[in-house]
Amino acid sequence: MPPLICSVAQFRLPIAPFIHAMATDSSTATNGSNTAFPRRIVICGGGVIGVCTAYFLASKGSTSVSVTVVERSSIACAASGKAGGFLALDWCDGTPVADLARASFLLHRSLADLLDGPRAYGYRALTTLSLPLSASGAARSRAPALPSWIDGSGVARPRTIGTLETTAQVHPQLFTRAVLSSATADYGVQVVFGEVQNVEVEGTGVRLRDGRILPADVVVIALGPWSSRLQIISDLFHVSGLKAHSIVLRPQEPAVISPHALFLSYQPSPGGKTLDPEVYPRPSGEVYICGLSKEATPPDNPEDIVGEPESIALLHQIAGRVSSHLKAGVAETVAEQACFLPCTVDSLPVIGEIPGAKNCYVATGHSCWGILNAPATGAALAELILEGRSTTVNLDPFSPERFLR
Repeated sequence: MPPLICSVAQFRLPIAPFIHAMATDSSTATNGSNTAFPRRIVICGGGVIGVCTAYFLASKGSTSVSVTVVERSSIACAASGKAGGFLALDWCDGTPVADLARASFLLHRSLADLLDGPRAYGYRALTTLSLPLSASGAARSRAPALPSWIDGSGVARPRTIGTLETTAQVHPQLFTRAVLSSATADYGVQVVFGEVQNVEVEGTGVRLRDGRILPADVVVIALGPWSSRLQIISDLFHVSGLKAHSIVLRPQEPAVISPHALFLSYQPSPGGKTLDPEVYPRPSGEVYICGLSKEATPPDNPEDIVGEPESIALLHQIAGRVSSHLKAGVAETVAEQACFLPCTVDSLPVIGEIPGAKNCYVATGHSCWGILNAPATGAALAELILEGRSTTVNLDPFSPERFLR
């Protein structure tokens, strides 16, 4: 697939309507007296996909839509708050997700300008290295290209796999909450806390577990791996959960940690399975280390997710192999955690209107690229809902209709 060449300035032109335009007649409904009133849009899920969809719907629709986000626990309480927040321009090239990823990477840049991303949620460009890591303690000659803080005896010669132009990062929880804060303050998006029990296809709205009903003309289901617990989704496809572990460390000297993301190749024992942990230093001085994923069933409540002790211990071991600044007892442990990444049977996101359920849409299944692809997913879905088609990116590869075939 040829690369999509597009500067940030060029890309801002098509997204300008999301930020500035007023409503059009196509995004309004009428009552019996032909008086226009806002279309009531309820988004199920307060993670990064749901929040970005709310932002673009509200900014695009202005006074013609009323957008509500309903969340069971807290905003970005699951993978949207515990992921790494790594962004890559071209790592999905050659796959059906390529255009979505490239568009979303550039949207992240534009949003960082609009929302003061470097200060608000740690947006910054990164150099990204591929780094073999040995489990043995045998000393080896130090590669001159390594940043000084990567001083473990098991590290080998790195290879650059991402530049300041092609890789970047955000703090995912802070990003999600900053986008929602703008959506509520600037565009009137409302937030309701409650557990979604059912979506009424015939236009009643969304029923919550406590008996409340949120009236809706349009419903968007963005519940990550919990999406298929709703029958309207499970009748069509299944969203499984991939449990990913992570730790967050605070070195004693955070200033020495340079902005280099590390993709490791680590074999804990000779002949054993090779692991692919990842290390993301953050502008706050913290260092995020993740990996050790396995298929599992998410609990009903995201707040009940806990990491498995052996996986957490291995991440600490890997951190110490990478750098003396990250060794247990040297660096402060800020978090030990796990989250569930939403996955589909064909490994592609599901974005679009649900067949046979008019005005009911779904956006889930983004797996490990949810933080990256959230802005373009939200922008494209907003266009589809309000204008009947997406111009940000072609959503055909991600249509829920593919599961009918």
